[in-house]
Amino acid sequence: MSQSAPLHPDQKPDQSPAYITTPIYYVNDRPHIGHAYTTTLCDVWARAMRFAGRDVFFLTGTDEHGVKVEKSAQARGIEPQALADENAAEFQKVMKMFNLTNDDFIRTTEPRHERQVQSLVKRLLETGDVYLGEFEGWYDEGQEEYVTETKAKETDFKSPISGKPLVRANERNYYFKLSAYQDRLETLFADHPGFVKPDARRNEVLGRLRGGLQDVPITRTNFTWGIPFPGDEEHVIYVWIDALLNYATALNLADADDDRHRYWPATFHVIGKEILWFHAVIWPAVLMALELPMPGCVYAHSFWISEGKKMSKSLGNFVDLPTIERYLDVYGLDAWRWYMVNNGPLGATDADFQAAGFHETYTSDLVNTVGNCASRTTAMLGKYFDGVVPADAGCEFPGWDLKASADEAVTAWRAALEDFALDNACAAGIGLLRTVDAFINATEPFKVAKDPERQDELASTLARCIEAVRIASVMLWPVIPQRMESLWLAIGCDIDPASGDLTTQACWGDSLVGAQTEKVALFPRIDAASTPMADVAS
Repeated sequence: MSQSAPLHPDQKPDQSPAYITTPIYYVNDRPHIGHAYTTTLCDVWARAMRFAGRDVFFLTGTDEHGVKVEKSAQARGIEPQALADENAAEFQKVMKMFNLTNDDFIRTTEPRHERQVQSLVKRLLETGDVYLGEFEGWYDEGQEEYVTETKAKETDFKSPISGKPLVRANERNYYFKLSAYQDRLETLFADHPGFVKPDARRNEVLGRLRGGLQDVPITRTNFTWGIPFPGDEEHVIYVWIDALLNYATALNLADADDDRHRYWPATFHVIGKEILWFHAVIWPAVLMALELPMPGCVYAHSFWISEGKKMSKSLGNFVDLPTIERYLDVYGLDAWRWYMVNNGPLGATDADFQAAGFHETYTSDLVNTVGNCASRTTAMLGKYFDGVVPADAGCEFPGWDLKASADEAVTAWRAALEDFALDNACAAGIGLLRTVDAFINATEPFKVAKDPERQDELASTLARCIEAVRIASVMLWPVIPQRMESLWLAIGCDIDPASGDLTTQACWGDSLVGAQTEKVALFPRIDAASTPMADVAS
């Protein structure tokens, strides 16, 4: 679970299999920005790791059992399975719309999942980690979570997530002996400080862990829409245990032998902060009971708000699927991905989705920096060298070393990805382009071109600029793949991210010398009045 040290560009990166997961999304609701955000983060990381030569398995899917699905289906007069099918299809539609590269989409109503869940729960029963007992206390219906008396008092007997009143419950359930894993969990957190990120989320878990652990129910009897408990079908397996086990069942871990086993354990479980306790405490305890290796990191990001307020359909600021589609129509998919990664709640604080902010980020980062740097470099190559990349004549530019800048950027990029700091990875790529812009402004090749005796200087300038642009494009590809692939075509660059040769592609060289290039316009300027939800922002 240790993080790799930053690599020099010519060092070979980690080539071990990698496993990254989103939470499986609850089908009681249709997809919205939160679902799109988490899955996009995982997609960016998966793309980058595949490019780096790692064998990646990227999992997402839907959580389809539980009382909320049962009640929603009853309210509509349909079967729970029909509701699950309907909303699961919506989530699968999102995967295609966002061009996500997930390797599997698991549904908890699939036979492969249900069979393995029963097998794994039976194993817990046989080890003595599960027992039959009674519970009387507070229950959060929205989260489908039991709450201690102390925790209920702290939140004034309301759900900390939905704000709805907690319900008094009395049930006879099967319990998992979470309390038996107090010491081992404390040791896990002490030995692996990066197990939960960001640090603020880790501190939250540690604070709650110090209060002591109580055993948790893993079955329910007040509804039927779920996986029957093995040996006692009056009980339905608790939806959270059912859902957590998807990370194992997708890899067929309950089966004796399967090729997918090589991906275990997860490198990153990427989740929203509202389900941190289940993933950071209950999940590792279950894995300990099953004698399975621990995941490398549980990364819990924060929430989106909109235009300075909590998202609400009544306020008209809810960023749902139709709203997202309007942004894609105006700005394109790459612009959406860029905003998600760079402006989203990756850290410990919530992020404000603003129409004006989206437009400003698009203009500043993508139009004025990525697009403009590529455009001016290819334009000068066209004007002064008929579009053919010249060889570097070896001229010196005191105070400027684009190769060193590129090497530093690649090292920072790799380190950021190891830490799941995807915004910092973006900063490394776009930062190199800003350095290229500054180099052009300082060396003024458009003036140098007027002096025939300075052709070597001009060749060195533009050869280094286009090489730096090429290396920046490699770093930016996982986030804005469509536009970077357009750039590669325009500069005569033959790069296949599926080949896993990032180490070669990220190294400074002369592979573009002699290549025929053409001026490229990657991101068109857009009138601010075209911004979706501009009326909300005003």
